[in-house]
Amino acid sequence: MHLAVVGAAGRMGGALIRAISELDGVELCGAVERSGASALGQDAGVVAGLQPLGVPVTDDALSVFAAADGVLDFTTPAATRAFAELAAQARCVHVIGTTGMSEEDVAAIRPAARHARLVKSGNMSLGVNLLAALVRRAAAALDEDFDIEVLEMHHRHKVDAPSGTALLLGEAAAEGRDIDLGDRSVRTRDGITGERPRGDIGFATLRGGSVIGDHSVLFAGPLETVTLSHHAQDRQIFARGAIKAALWARDKAPGLYSMDDVLGLSD
Repeated sequence: MHLAVVGAAGRMGGALIRAISELDGVELCGAVERSGASALGQDAGVVAGLQPLGVPVTDDALSVFAAADGVLDFTTPAATRAFAELAAQARCVHVIGTTGMSEEDVAAIRPAARHARLVKSGNMSLGVNLLAALVRRAAAALDEDFDIEVLEMHHRHKVDAPSGTALLLGEAAAEGRDIDLGDRSVRTRDGITGERPRGDIGFATLRGGSVIGDHSVLFAGPLETVTLSHHAQDRQIFARGAIKAALWARDKAPGLYSMDDVLGLSD
């Protein structure tokens, strides 16, 4: 499968290029960066810390999409919206690992799913998506006597909070409880907040150092606490999950899919 990487010079872009070079069944066919980026014209392999791969980094996204079977996208919400339109034109697979996307951003990419195969997740890790499935089941099994808190920590350079993964886990908990996360989530606590309301889902965000991603969901009940956790040790887990998603979606009908679909975890 011929895959292209957008945001090729970023941390995740490099991880994606390295993963493509290591895995069977996929080949890098294109690498895209924004206009004016210092990496333009350089070999994508060299940018990712590898030997030259013969694929130059370009800002001509349209031509790259047209030549690709699939595109791996861990960029920004605004960029992802534009790339989804190109994926629709190219009728290709568009794997979206971009975080910080609002409901409006998701609504904006939905029309592309009429023509392209979009796989979107706040986290492409296979382990995290298994964790989300377990959180969904635990939330359904444990009643509101068990308070739900989502704790996450990332490196100092991360720009969005809570992380896309934390929101993914919060959504899984809300689905298990059959409630709307937007109505019941608590993102900040400061000052005299009063007692914790039953049924709320709390989020706590930590930032610092070079932590790739640590996530825990706590079910704190009377006299006992259940904790489900995932600790990322290398960005390659996200890259390999994205490639698995692309391979899975290659022969599917156009649509907007999730990693639950890829892993067969949809209830």
